[in-house]
Amino acid sequence: MVVAVITVSDRAFAGVYEDRSGPAIVAALRASSPETAAWDISLELVPDGIEALQAAFAGHPGADWILTTGGTGPSPRDLTPEATLAYCDRDLPGLADWLRSESLRETPFAVFSRGAAGMKGRQYIVNFPGSVKAATFCATLLAPLLEHGRAMAHGEGH
Repeated sequence: MVVAVITVSDRAFAGVYEDRSGPAIVAALRASSPETAAWDISLELVPDGIEALQAAFAGHPGADWILTTGGTGPSPRDLTPEATLAYCDRDLPGLADWLRSESLRETPFAVFSRGAAGMKGRQYIVNFPGSVKAATFCATLLAPLLEHGRAMAHGEGH
């Protein structure tokens, strides 16, 4: 399993503050099961914006899953969902809706999340919110589905 975690944040990219959400996703995935010790999980930080994020997506052609954190809210520079959907071949609204629905059980602020999910070829791309708590929560929810999703993308998991 190859997973790329990409944090999308102008301020973290500029060094104004430390990225904590990306490492929190990695930690949540590693804590989800002993099998994840064998997974190749990378971490990347990019500024907000469609071009930078799509270039980051293209830089991970071998990843089974690309998980993003940040850029999913209603702020003017929050363009992660737009970058994701424009890059993907197929939309997976059920996955994004499920993460949002489960997040609403934790906080009413989840209504502001515009995260998307889709596929480019056999690769999944899923957007998580930018807060450490929300990113960890979403990673914990999604972790048990990653292996099955990978198998399905390769025509094996039905």
